Amino acid sequence: MLAIARHPLVQARLSELRARSTPPREFRRLVDDLALLLIYEATAELATVPCTVETPVGRAAGVQLAETLAFVPILRAGLGMVPAALRLFPDAPVWHLGLYRDEVSLQPVEYYNRLSRFAACERALILDPMLATGGSAVAAIAALRRLGVREIGLVHLIAAPEGVRAVEAADPAVRIQVAAVDERLNEHGFIVPGLGDAGDRQFGTR
Repeated sequence: MLAIARHPLVQARLSELRARSTPPREFRRLVDDLALLLIYEATAELATVPCTVETPVGRAAGVQLAETLAFVPILRAGLGMVPAALRLFPDAPVWHLGLYRDEVSLQPVEYYNRLSRFAACERALILDPMLATGGSAVAAIAALRRLGVREIGLVHLIAAPEGVRAVEAADPAVRIQVAAVDERLNEHGFIVPGLGDAGDRQFGTR
């Protein structure tokens, strides 16, 4: 299921993020801002249980979160989304998964996996700025399913239609939260118009 955040704050920051002139320091700040807004949207359906809170002048009805949640940043670009995730959910575990895309086949290659040592949570959110071919997302979803994670969501800043279709074909139950779905992929597997390489732009590399 695809959800596009159309809030003006999201769209304005996304426009700044796309700009070629945005330097790495500002780019990282914008990734953080967008991650906070998108994770907020992606967790709108978390289960809660009622509770009672003692205020300074009485009792108030409230709720507590009833689900365990883990974050799975895809290295390395997904690391820029983790600080925002932990501001919202400071006790959530962070499971790292390293995947890179082979430049010839455009298929994902796993080089780092810190999922298997941890007990499965009820829900996991995969964090990656770009959903391009969908290969890395599909591989991450499959790894989490093998761990027994029941509810899986994806949080991306920008997606290509090809990536959305790949995820929906592989696992239709996964919710995809994005700020925008762009036109297409080019012959090198980059999103057009996109924003370039999110990892390189965050960390000042080429």
